[in-house]
Amino acid sequence: MSKKPYYITTAIAYTSGKPHIGNTYEIVLADSIARYKREQGYDVRFQTGTDEHGQKIELKAGEAGVTPKEFVDSVAGEIRRIWDLMNTSYDKFIRTTDEDHEKQVQKIFKKLYDQGDIYKGCYEGMYCTPCESFFTESQLVDGKCPDCGRPVQPAREEAYFFKMSKYADRLIRHINEHPEFIRPVSRKNEMMNNFLLPGLQDLCVSRTSFKWGVPVDFDERHVVYVWLDALTNYITGLGYDCDGSHGELFEKYWPADLHLIGKDIIRFHTIYWPIFLMALDLPLPRQVFGHPWLLRGEGKMSKSVGNVIYADDLVDFFGVDAVRYFVLHEMPFDNDGVITWELLVERLNSDLANVLGNLVNRTVSMSNKYFGGIVRDGKAAEPVDEELKSAALETVRKVDAKMDELRVADAISEIFSLFKRCNKYIDETMPWALAKDESKKDRLATVLYNLAESICMGASLLESFMPDTSKAILSQIGGRKRTLEELKEFGLYGEGRVTEKPEILFARLDVKEVLDKAEALAAAQIAEAKPEEAGTEAAKAEAESPKAEQMKAEAGEEAGIDIEKKPEISYDDFAKLQFQVGEIIACEEVKKSKKLLCSQVKIGSEVKQILSGIKAHYTPQEMVGKKVMVLVNLKPATMAGKVSEGMLLCAEDENGNLALMTPEKGMPSGAEIC
Repeated sequence: MSKKPYYITTAIAYTSGKPHIGNTYEIVLADSIARYKREQGYDVRFQTGTDEHGQKIELKAGEAGVTPKEFVDSVAGEIRRIWDLMNTSYDKFIRTTDEDHEKQVQKIFKKLYDQGDIYKGCYEGMYCTPCESFFTESQLVDGKCPDCGRPVQPAREEAYFFKMSKYADRLIRHINEHPEFIRPVSRKNEMMNNFLLPGLQDLCVSRTSFKWGVPVDFDERHVVYVWLDALTNYITGLGYDCDGSHGELFEKYWPADLHLIGKDIIRFHTIYWPIFLMALDLPLPRQVFGHPWLLRGEGKMSKSVGNVIYADDLVDFFGVDAVRYFVLHEMPFDNDGVITWELLVERLNSDLANVLGNLVNRTVSMSNKYFGGIVRDGKAAEPVDEELKSAALETVRKVDAKMDELRVADAISEIFSLFKRCNKYIDETMPWALAKDESKKDRLATVLYNLAESICMGASLLESFMPDTSKAILSQIGGRKRTLEELKEFGLYGEGRVTEKPEILFARLDVKEVLDKAEALAAAQIAEAKPEEAGTEAAKAEAESPKAEQMKAEAGEEAGIDIEKKPEISYDDFAKLQFQVGEIIACEEVKKSKKLLCSQVKIGSEVKQILSGIKAHYTPQEMVGKKVMVLVNLKPATMAGKVSEGMLLCAEDENGNLALMTPEKGMPSGAEIC
């Protein structure tokens, strides 16, 4: 029986520079989905690549003293190197400078022009070079680009336009009739309410002010504008032919099952791209998923302030699979995730070294010590065994369900819950105690067999996310990788032999050593940035901080403050309050309030939504990544239409200045404050 085709794509990376870890997250996420779909039996086609045209590239190439083609060749090579370093299993790496792609872009442009969807006009508006986008004055935010926040410049030039409004009603109907088309739902609502329902403006699809682009072959002054060029990669990479002589891959895999993209380019993929496809009389992709961002804890990444994190640097510190685990596990379904060096070390030490590495090491060591490395079922079952078996089989079901919903972080959490359950099983059965009683030998064999079987099942599920680690575990435990169908049954290990000496999967790291190395990397970044840029950017960032004036004032002599004393309480009263360390993983302003910020606070394995009247003292960007003290058992309350599930603790001086209370040392999320 032939396999059902499944076509997944990432957005193509822009070749303006080396991708940081936030850019790299997308290719790792797509790879985990592609690998899992293959496990489910699909015939997967996985495409990624690079977007290489535009004014920004032309300018950067000029600054570097090379041609645009030489510039993009170098950057595209670096991007592909990092994608390969991260062990991603793509089938096609397309470049928009590929000759066959450029040829089809020209044919598509001409076809749309001939059928009246494209017309020549003149554009006058505000232009953002980094985003390659025009905006009207009303679309600007504080006079700056609404997408990236950078300055815009007035621009006027002759251009070709696409009649977007011609297809708008048809697209609205499609979105309403296919609720799965845009995920998560919040992205769909944003596109409908902010763009489609208010009415679409015609889209500029050519430029004359620069030359680095696909030429419009019937009007040599124009080059095809970025989005009509870049978006069509999803079909040209499959062998689409505008004349109708499509390649075998296009006939097999189109329409795409999943376009995986960042939330910042959701508009282009759920409005422009579907409309282009409608104009070409092609079926629309089945789903576009706008994933959240991976943010640096203290704010936006910038080389001039030394806080950019690159995948290859992380791999040097932690290894490929540890980095894959972190970026996949730390990203919520539709909220931004946070990356910090401290959190990376914490995750490696707690989850990878303690939970997983220690489990495999203990199981292999005990199998060697008590049975010479032989693993067999002693057929001496007890009720606690059924709990472990049930947990293993339920994990398989839960992971499958989570992956069908693209909830990758949740799927990984389920697998690690199984590993935690295995560690608990060791504590429950106490193999070391069984080994002291010769009459319990069969029982001891059964316990170690159940551990080996459960670890094999977990390692098989782990393959899509941490492929090398999965292989290493199976090799050490003497098991084989199971198919998803085989994972529906417990007990297929049979009889085997573990490795003679267990190897450490993940070595624990000292956080201070890692932070010292990270500091050296930051210094190198600042030195690499232009000296004048480094100085002005760092000074500007500091000067614009809402806390700058407060910090200046605090530099002087500090005076004590007396406040009105409240009535004494008993220890029992105090004991009713539960305080824990929380980590703010996302934060936004509450639009209906002048004072409130809405934070998503991770407390152990739980995330609470907490509203705080601190908007005058902190920006949402400053909040993300902070470790804070939280009153967690406060009765939920509704403020400005949102539910608050706790309280962040702050200190206030006599002038009304607030400061969040934070742990003096690096404490993990969920630590009890006592």
